[in-house]
Amino acid sequence: MQEKRPFPPSQLLIHLLAWLPLLWLLWAYWQNQLGFNPVRAMTLRTGKTALILLLLSLTCTPLNLIFGWKWVYRLRRPSGVYAFFYAALHFLTFVGLDYGFDLALVGDALRSNRFTLVGLASFLILLPLAATSTRRAMLWMGEKRWRWLHRLSYLAAALAVLHYALLVRQYYTQPIIFGAVLALLLGVRLVVRKSASSKDP
Repeated sequence: MQEKRPFPPSQLLIHLLAWLPLLWLLWAYWQNQLGFNPVRAMTLRTGKTALILLLLSLTCTPLNLIFGWKWVYRLRRPSGVYAFFYAALHFLTFVGLDYGFDLALVGDALRSNRFTLVGLASFLILLPLAATSTRRAMLWMGEKRWRWLHRLSYLAAALAVLHYALLVRQYYTQPIIFGAVLALLLGVRLVVRKSASSKDP
């Protein structure tokens, strides 16, 4: 009988930390601490959490390339799945609480507001990534095609940063920080990969 592998503490930590923003949000709602526009507060909090978790998942590969930390790969999948989870909550808050599931109003919002269209594009990219996040999906697709698909996570993150910047309008400090982090992660990955390929005979 095959022994069960112990649950890594790093994975346990990421699961616990990923649920904290939702619990905090529910507590704030229960205590009426979401301000005069609670729907907007919920939209911002779920969206920002999704973006942070998505960037965290993208951090794993650069950390391994630079420091050789193989263990960080255990955090990549749960971080990405939780990023999609919060992106789905963000989307449902927009469609359900903000527009009452009125598809006509949602369609008008998509046509009139650029940030909604950009956010929808990011969410639609994350959808197949979440659906194919398992080892079985990678074996079914083939590793090459699976890796190509999951590189779209950088595009999803870039669109999410742009969505956030357009949403908050003149308050660009946090979107700039998120954008800089994303550019750094992508730059590190490209530089290290190029350096490694140049050393090959």
